Amino acid sequence: MNSNSDLQIAGDILEVQHLLRPAREHPATVAEFVGLARTIAADRAQWEPLVRYDTTTRWYHRLRTGPGYEVWLLSWVPGQGSGLHDHGPSSGVLTVLEGRLTERTERATRALGSGEQRVFAPGYVHEVVNDSLEPAVSLHIYYPGLTEMPMHAAQCAPAAVDVVPA
Repeated sequence: MNSNSDLQIAGDILEVQHLLRPAREHPATVAEFVGLARTIAADRAQWEPLVRYDTTTRWYHRLRTGPGYEVWLLSWVPGQGSGLHDHGPSSGVLTVLEGRLTERTERATRALGSGEQRVFAPGYVHEVVNDSLEPAVSLHIYYPGLTEMPMHAAQCAPAAVDVVPA
């Protein structure tokens, strides 16, 4: 203890309830949405019994909704992908719950393993693919709730052009 200080706190500050903010019922910040995703990910009993695998298309299930947000559970068998898309006006948190997924953007390709997260803003263009040999499960939170998912043409390298002198 610094004896030159006149400031001292007596007792446990956490017992002074009027000084604490009450926990929010629903998330409202990016950090709180990330925290919600981590909380759901940690509670396997909540999501694991719901997971289904479909070899013809990605399987998805809306896990919950709140004021202005949605939580989706998705499964991916090997080779399944989302196609290049954005989420319109929605921001999001992508969390890999099980397995591995690959996220491709114009700038980078990222391998995402179990427990890894990506946070994105409105208009963020990406593609998510299961490039592994095992199924994967992911959790997606969108705020505001997902109302559109515009697809984009694949980013291809320009074709080589022969230039013939005039």
